[in-house]
Amino acid sequence: MILNQTGSSFSDFLSQSIDTFWGFTGFANCEWGNIVMLLVGMFFIWLAIKKDFEPLLLVPIGFGMLIGNIPFQEGMEIGIYEEGSVLNILYNGVRYGWYPPLIFLGIGAMTDFSSLLANPKLMIIGACAQFGIFGAYMVALAIGFEPLEAGAIAIIGGADGPTAIFLTSKLAPEMLGAIAVSAYSYMALVPVIQPPVMRLFTTKKERLIKMKPARVVTQNEKIIFPIVGLILTCFVVPSGLPLLGMLFFGNLLRESGVTTRLAKTASNELTNIVTILLGMTVGASTQASQFLTPKTLGIFALGFMAFIIASASGVLSVKLMNVFLKKDHKINPLIGNAGVSAVPMAARISNNVGLEYDPTNYLLMHAMGPNVAGVIGSATAAGVLLAFLG
Repeated sequence: MILNQTGSSFSDFLSQSIDTFWGFTGFANCEWGNIVMLLVGMFFIWLAIKKDFEPLLLVPIGFGMLIGNIPFQEGMEIGIYEEGSVLNILYNGVRYGWYPPLIFLGIGAMTDFSSLLANPKLMIIGACAQFGIFGAYMVALAIGFEPLEAGAIAIIGGADGPTAIFLTSKLAPEMLGAIAVSAYSYMALVPVIQPPVMRLFTTKKERLIKMKPARVVTQNEKIIFPIVGLILTCFVVPSGLPLLGMLFFGNLLRESGVTTRLAKTASNELTNIVTILLGMTVGASTQASQFLTPKTLGIFALGFMAFIIASASGVLSVKLMNVFLKKDHKINPLIGNAGVSAVPMAARISNNVGLEYDPTNYLLMHAMGPNVAGVIGSATAAGVLLAFLG
């Protein structure tokens, strides 16, 4: 009798233990949204590896989606939205905007602004490309988004992931995952989205325009630029200081000639580490319960519209400038798309499309002018929105 009771107790204990274990597994907690987001994460990884679409961004983001959508039982302190979990601690860099300024430090340290300094009027293209931001802001307001949400969505048009994260963390942190993934997705899809826009708004004759070689920029100009650039931009938009300050500081490290070791660290090791953490945590923030909402679809649609407007505005601004330029100083409008802040991908697209029509017409160095201007422009636009809305 005692043996039977002991056996029964052990059987009950084993059964209860198995039930408890099953309740903690991903199989027991899985919902359809988890499956959808796992497939999206795998798709991002496929795009990065097979199609070579911004692998340094899409591999961390895609794998982060896998991490963030493994089903689990709440209260285990492992999810990215659970206070005290490791993922939550790493996510603070996104939520409180720590990572974007560090990325901008690296961008400044690895960017040569010579093409912009050699032809300063290219700054106009970078400025005009920001129309996508303000156009999307107006549309978002018109369809019912709150002003803070509209501002966060609009910045996607700058095609600048770190800027989008920084601004959204200040204006609408609850939308951070959707906006960050949207911004980085469109950055990665620049080779797919921009060429049709460029062809639509240019003629064959315009695509064949050959630009004069840029003048040589002196070392003194390169050193003075980040100092003057910081003062001019941040006196106008002090709210952009975290991004613009780090951008120009990184560039001074590069150009000063006496801080090579610091410039290399900022542009390599530091940027790589922050990119890994940023991409992974942004991907993990797409937890299905937080991410799969009707509002997310609206964000992606508006972000796409903003990116199209920005690309078209850059191209059309060149066409308008050419009306006032002498024949031998015309600008090829194919570099207008580079006014968005997707460095250097957008400039490469300008060059590739130009070579399709004339294999001897290399536009890369010319396109880098509006491309780096777009970095400054998107950060400045973020500062303007933050000043008005924050």
